[in-house]
Amino acid sequence: MSARTSAGDVVAPGSGVIEVRVAELRQLFNSIDPSPFRERDLDPRAEAFIVDWARELPHDAPLALLVHLERACGPADEAAMLADAIHEYFAQRALGSRRQLRELFRRGRISLAIAVVFLAVALAASDLIGSISERRFAAVFREGLLIGGWVAMWRPLEVFLYDWWPIRAEARLSERLSTMPVSIEHEPRASGDAWRSDWPAVASADRPFAAR
Repeated sequence: MSARTSAGDVVAPGSGVIEVRVAELRQLFNSIDPSPFRERDLDPRAEAFIVDWARELPHDAPLALLVHLERACGPADEAAMLADAIHEYFAQRALGSRRQLRELFRRGRISLAIAVVFLAVALAASDLIGSISERRFAAVFREGLLIGGWVAMWRPLEVFLYDWWPIRAEARLSERLSTMPVSIEHEPRASGDAWRSDWPAVASADRPFAAR
């Protein structure tokens, strides 16, 4: 049996290797995206496959992507072009997550300012009602104001305590993926001209991604 040939970046020892098997490189990319190849979005299935595998790897391990390609080598720079496209996609994904995080904190600050003002008004109104009347209805209304004031703090506290860290984790993962080595392992038994129908990628094939 002929040995498979490899091209692209060198994978450092100890790296967490994400392996994808496809018949053609175009399966990795969104077929309806009209952008130039290096700016094209990944196919949603390919993205989910890569990201889910990366999440299962140790957070301190360097990542690498190994694409098992069921055809012979194409252009000499196809591995470099594939790496550029994948790096650009995840770099943009990281920027999007960072923007989302900044917008979340902006809304959190606005919500916190509104909640603090409302809480101060509720506390002042509660004290005023308590000084004016000791009747049961006044006591109920006073307690309602206190509860409403503290409930108003729920949303900003949720933002600053819980909502931000999953977005930051997503940004960090995308940043790791945007710099990972990318290598292609070719199948030498396939036709040497098979790449001509695959490169540059234009349409998406229907073949599913291989399971791990």
